[in-house]
Formats: sequence, C-alpha cells, structure tokens
Amino acid sequence: MQHMQPVHLKLGAVVCEAGGLLEHAYFPQGCVLSLLTVLDNGSEIECANIGREGAFGLFSAMYSRVSFNRCMVQLEGPMLRCEIQYLQSVFHSSAHIQDLFVSYSETLLSQVMQTVACNSLHTVEERMCRWLLMMHDRAEGEMLTYTHEFLSRIMGANRTSVTLAAQSLQNQGLISYRRGLMQVLDRAGLERSSCECYAVVKARFDAFLTPPASAVQETKAGRTDTR
Repeated sequence: MQHMQPVHLKLGAVVCEAGGLLEHAYFPQGCVLSLLTVLDNGSEIECANIGREGAFGLFSAMYSRVSFNRCMVQLEGPMLRCEIQYLQSVFHSSAHIQDLFVSYSETLLSQVMQTVACNSLHTVEERMCRWLLMMHDRAEGEMLTYTHEFLSRIMGANRTSVTLAAQSLQNQGLISYRRGLMQVLDRAGLERSSCECYAVVKARFDAFLTPPASAVQETKAGRTDTR
C-alpha cells in the first residue's frame, strides 16, 4: 500500500479536465466519480460514473495518459490514488493485471454505451430514477446532497425538467427532497419507475465483480491444503 495515497475531495471538485494529462489513477473507496463529456460551448453531460467497483485513470496505465473526459466528484467520500508511472510498470509486468484492467475497461464501456441510449431515448424522470439508484447503491442508503442545478448539469437536462421530475418522484413517495438533500424512500418503487438501463448496467458490473468458478475452486483447494 506504499504506492497508494488517501485523497478526499469535495462534491463538485474536478479531478481532471478533458484533455488533461493524468499523473495519478484514482480508486474510490466511498466516493463516486462522474465522467463528463464536454462540448465546445461548455455544456456537458455524464457518460459514466465510477464507484468502489472501479477506478479512474486505468486507460492511462494501458495507453494514453490524456483524459478523454472531465472527471468530477459526484458523491463526496474517501478514495486512494496511485502514480500512473507505477501503475504502468505493474500493468506491463502482470498478465493477470492486464486481464483485469481490460475486463474493467470493457465493462465501463458498456456503461457508457447504455448511458448514450438512455440519455437519447428515455424521459428525464426515468433517467433520474436510474441515476438515483446508482447513487443509492454507492451511498449505502445515506442522504444524497444534490441541488437541482447540480442534477441538471449531470443529466444534461434543463433545470425545470429536473425540478418537475424530482417533484413527481416525491409525490409518488419514492424519494424525499428538501433543501438539497435527497433520500430514497421506496427502493423497489424507484426500480419499477426506472428504465431498463439501471438493471442492464448493474448486471454487467455484477458479472465483472463475480470471480470465475475456476478461481473459487482454486481458493477452496488452497484452503483445504493449508489445513
């Protein structure tokens, strides 16, 4: 752990700008990082988010050290960072790490692709349900601190649409919202109101995080041998 340094950034802090050179990779421990696509006119929209299941900067350990997206803290909390140069050396020296990085990159790409479809084809309310479910998973049931302005920025929707969607979810008893604090009240109801995108992405990450049967068998065999 000598190469890992603890970092704690505030909500909305920019970890790296699009086109910026990455010096570190970041591993969320309790925070969530948002990857934002930024256009020339300054508008932006989230294309993926990263929690403790993944990391930001792994592409830099494999290929280019230039960030494709703006990376911003979406849920405040602790994380660890590691120098890219060290991570590159580890990547090139271990076939297992190479497989892990590539597998995670494919999984993250699947989230990006699903988010593109969701942002284009689903309503603001459905998209908000998906987003809140993802945050609820990472926050482990804690209160979420978000303003309508912040949500409109993340979702690429105008503030009026976001306000109406939040009011609708609150009227249905799915969430409570007051003075920038959101809390999920009816998890099952929120899942029913969400589009299919939440379940699709969750299933993909669950598969990535589940060790293959061969690894489980090897672990059990190892435990048996040590007795």
